[in-house]
Amino acid sequence: EADAMLCGSEGAYITHLRFIRQIIEREPDVTSLAAVTAVVSPKGLFFLADTHVSHNPSADDIVEKTLLAAKTVQRFGIKPRIALLSHSNFGSRNNASARKMRKAATILRELDNNLVIEGEMHADAAISDEIRNIAYPNSRLKGKANLFIMPNIDAAHITYSMLKMIGGGVTVGPILVGNSKPAHILTSSTTVRGI
Repeated sequence: EADAMLCGSEGAYITHLRFIRQIIEREPDVTSLAAVTAVVSPKGLFFLADTHVSHNPSADDIVEKTLLAAKTVQRFGIKPRIALLSHSNFGSRNNASARKMRKAATILRELDNNLVIEGEMHADAAISDEIRNIAYPNSRLKGKANLFIMPNIDAAHITYSMLKMIGGGVTVGPILVGNSKPAHILTSSTTVRGI
């Protein structure tokens, strides 16, 4: 009968996720959940996905997670400026990971031409117009990206953990998205302020 749920301050994230998947239905047409973590830093508010759920998502999974994360950013009253991050910068590499992010960007542009989305790209290019314009002068992204979509859970979780410790900011989340009802899993390092 609750309107929302927070759990996970004790125990493993994956254990709580397993129970949530069994009990709470997903939103219509959603195939997998994702975790979006916001980092409030002196440089701005940034969102990262997927920090806790999918180990190595496919291009189609990346598309779904990006759309779910973009809705989350919009719920904060912010227009998402999306960067699909990679070790490849606008086609500079052609391995499986780079192709996956490139394909996801193409699909996303076809699905919603109003989305401000760019990629595949380096993180510094996502933040700096100057760096981005050198690599890709015709970028649709102007200014700093505020939603960073990572190629896998390793990249997302490492980035979020580093920003949390060295960025001088506060984290919000992880925010579990894709469920039909709000249920969020905290981590054991979540403080009282974070809760």
